Amino acid sequence: MASSSAKLPPPIDNIKGALWMIAGSTCFAIVTALVKVLGTDLHPFVIVFFRSIFGVSVMLPFLAHRGLSIFRTHKPGLHLIRLGCATVSIIAAFYAIAHMPLATAVSLSFTRPLFMILLAVFLLGEVVRWRRGLATLVGFGGVIVMLGPTGMFSEPAAFSALLSAAAISGALAVIRKQAAEDGPITLMAWYAFGLVITTSVPALTVWQTPQGIQWVYLSAVGLFSSAGQYLLIRAFAIGEATVMNPIDYIQIILAALFGLLFFSEVPSIWTGIGSIVIVASTLYILFRESHVKKTPTPPVHAE
Repeated sequence: MASSSAKLPPPIDNIKGALWMIAGSTCFAIVTALVKVLGTDLHPFVIVFFRSIFGVSVMLPFLAHRGLSIFRTHKPGLHLIRLGCATVSIIAAFYAIAHMPLATAVSLSFTRPLFMILLAVFLLGEVVRWRRGLATLVGFGGVIVMLGPTGMFSEPAAFSALLSAAAISGALAVIRKQAAEDGPITLMAWYAFGLVITTSVPALTVWQTPQGIQWVYLSAVGLFSSAGQYLLIRAFAIGEATVMNPIDYIQIILAALFGLLFFSEVPSIWTGIGSIVIVASTLYILFRESHVKKTPTPPVHAE
């Protein structure tokens, strides 16, 4: 018999979840714009490190309230795997944001469901039926449409954006196993404090000391990144995945808007077409998965 003290999952509330989701997605869009500004003078390794330092500040109240219990878990190995994937992803993402148009970098980040399919097939041995397989091929076709005509395929930034999405897929696979067992605070604690350690080494190899207003931007990156993580986890804790996931794509719209307003970046027609293809294919995959699993899955963001 189940224990009467067992925690029941929160009731589904898609309206409240949508509000959490919009707020979280907006936070991450702001982070991309800030990273773009900082990337003109600071190396991405340094930006990532200070993002980690300032991001820890969001967790300090939880640490003060609950102590070291926020790190309590039965499977620390999975957290370490997630941390490794997240470290690669955030470094690669920040490099891409700093060296390519915002709308393109953010659009490529949404290829993560496509990489999840590849991960499921080649590493987990799952059988993917023809519909999801075809949708995956179409999605990667969107990447070709976006990058091919503009000649960005040969640029390191494009590779970094796709590497970031692939690494996020590994982190997402861990979250699917850990979210229900450990909860959002423990997930965030391992991520926030661990990221400080893993990003310090690459930062030291290219060290630059931030100056003046850069400190303000760096602190904002850390705060908005951690806030965004928390808001999205809250959204997926009470909202259905099939409702929450489409809302997250407002990041592409916001990135295009920020790129135009602050960096005079006018998205090409190929970026628009490629983004539509990627969004359509990934949404189809997510909706197909929802019919099979029926469990909300929070996305993981590098920022």
